Amino acid sequence: MADPAVAALNSLLREASIDDHAEALELATAAVRSDKIQGPDLASAQHTRVVALLKLDRYDDALRVIAEGGDALEKDCSFEKAYALYKTGDLEGAEAVLQKTGVDTGKSQRGLKHVAGQVAYRNEKFERAAAIYRDLKDDTEGANYGEENDLRINLTAADAQLQWQGKEWAVPEEEKQPAREDLEAFETAYNAACICISMGDYTKASVLLKRSRDLCEATEDLNEEEKKAELVPILMQQAFVFTKLGKLDEALSLQNAINLSEVSETSTKVIAQGNKLLPKATANPFIAERLARALPKIEGNDRLFGFQTAALQRNKNVIDLQAQKFEGKEIRAHKLLAGAQVPDLSVSKVDLGVAGAAAATKCGDGKPTVRQLLPLLEKRPNDIGLLLTIIQLYIQISTLPPAILLLEKFFTRLEEANTPEHVDVRFAPGLVALAVSLYRSQNRQRDVRNELAKAAVHWRSKTEAAGAGSSIAREAGIELLRSSHPSDLAAAGEAFEQILSAQPGDRTATAGLVASYATTDFAKVEPYLESLPSVEKLTQGVDVSALIDAGVALLTPPSSQQSKKRKFDGEGAAPEKEKQQPAKKPRKRKLPKNYDPTKKPDPERWLPLRDRSTYRPKGKKGKKRAQEATQGGVVKEEETLELAGGAGSVKVEKAGGGGGGANKKKKKGKK
Repeated sequence: MADPAVAALNSLLREASIDDHAEALELATAAVRSDKIQGPDLASAQHTRVVALLKLDRYDDALRVIAEGGDALEKDCSFEKAYALYKTGDLEGAEAVLQKTGVDTGKSQRGLKHVAGQVAYRNEKFERAAAIYRDLKDDTEGANYGEENDLRINLTAADAQLQWQGKEWAVPEEEKQPAREDLEAFETAYNAACICISMGDYTKASVLLKRSRDLCEATEDLNEEEKKAELVPILMQQAFVFTKLGKLDEALSLQNAINLSEVSETSTKVIAQGNKLLPKATANPFIAERLARALPKIEGNDRLFGFQTAALQRNKNVIDLQAQKFEGKEIRAHKLLAGAQVPDLSVSKVDLGVAGAAAATKCGDGKPTVRQLLPLLEKRPNDIGLLLTIIQLYIQISTLPPAILLLEKFFTRLEEANTPEHVDVRFAPGLVALAVSLYRSQNRQRDVRNELAKAAVHWRSKTEAAGAGSSIAREAGIELLRSSHPSDLAAAGEAFEQILSAQPGDRTATAGLVASYATTDFAKVEPYLESLPSVEKLTQGVDVSALIDAGVALLTPPSSQQSKKRKFDGEGAAPEKEKQQPAKKPRKRKLPKNYDPTKKPDPERWLPLRDRSTYRPKGKKGKKRAQEATQGGVVKEEETLELAGGAGSVKVEKAGGGGGGANKKKKKGKK
């Protein structure tokens, strides 16, 4: 005779829908504890018990029941266990369970793929999450009703996260712009707005957020409490966009409209409170610092993403500096960064290095601050935030050569280390872009070309990160195309091939590849010719004569490149060179600083100082020279006497004939 609990459970499971999960849990528990149940009935009761616990959000109890059921139950409940681990925040454990089920082979059930996508998304592996959602979206045979809308919501969310991570190369071009379907639901409109925010298009994001808010308020699928919960992130993003657009009053009103007591998610509450610290930090940084320390701690699966945590920590660093907590911030930065063996490019460590530099100099600037930070860089040579701060200070005081030299020394030290970690930092896209920008400011085009070429070669060798160096490969290819050397053109072609392998259909890379191999390897060019528009199509509808008549700027070659040969006029004589001198711009006369138009200038201002009437020599020697001057004085006559024996000649004063009694002979007196 069958057990009554088992019969009741089977009767309940045969119903079309079960809403009372507590009743299902009670019957399943009673069936499991019955002595008469075994075999398939026991497995069904255990499985029902696990599902009921998940429906009641008792995830820890569900994991305990799975562990007590043995290996057989764990194998049957792979989906339930992965989902329970995901909800409790154990993302690594959930990934391990999914790998055992073979979710990567494509043979797993559809529900496991959904869980795998959610786990990858929460674990910030957005490329994998987007790939899973695209695979589910393309597989329409096993899709359920309404699943397409959920997949679109999740896919646009993953695309927005990729954009925020700087991996725009991983997002197809057709997914970067909002489609018509995105405007039909408030979730997709919100995600499309997030993509626009990550791309810096705040005007379009403002329109999409307004659309998302209107749809959320007008929906009938949610009750009032659920609407309030969904409106909180929309209002927060609107406040952020208004802040970026300079509409501070509207942003502040939106922040005040958020009732934090109604926010259930701790992560959302932390972000909302953090945003409200901005006006308080401007008014009184000490109050803002105390409120920042009072932010709640986030635990479990409800946690912030990496870029959110970095932004929140950056705000705290700024508030601490405004509150003049210099010593503590400097000690913390030195403690965490001084012992680093490899430079860390994470946003949190770079921000900490910048904050430590500001604390060490008490937020100073100028040359004294640079002199103060250079010894600190010797103690923390792997502090990239400190290095970037010094370079920024050099740029502010318009002293670029020392900044370039400092960056080149850092690159040389990384190359000499010769480890994969150091080389990856050496050719990090941000540092390469900084070096290229500094070189271009000094018009060092050869160094720009060499830097981009070396970076492109490095990222091309890392096959697992083929798309990571696509931006560098693009810039390197464009720069190398400006050279006419065959080796540079070949390197440009390899760079564009790398881009096309990661992003098929990229029109810029296709055109660059054709331009690189057009004269050397036509076989590589031929497959891409049909994908490029023809010259006739590009020039269709262009009236060249009308453009010339309207005044098209004609570029003339520089004078150094013009031919010095005279053109033959057909009659045996060269035409006369037309003398067309460019009109000289009138030179603006500069007047002295102490110039007074009412005062008459000194007429002797052009004479040397000693020739002016006001000149008075100083000292005895000067007065003697003045007496010997020729103006109004007696001119001394000189004569040249030859010395005996041909020893030369000497000038002596000629004896005068006049007037003094000293020259008269003394008369001979009487004895």
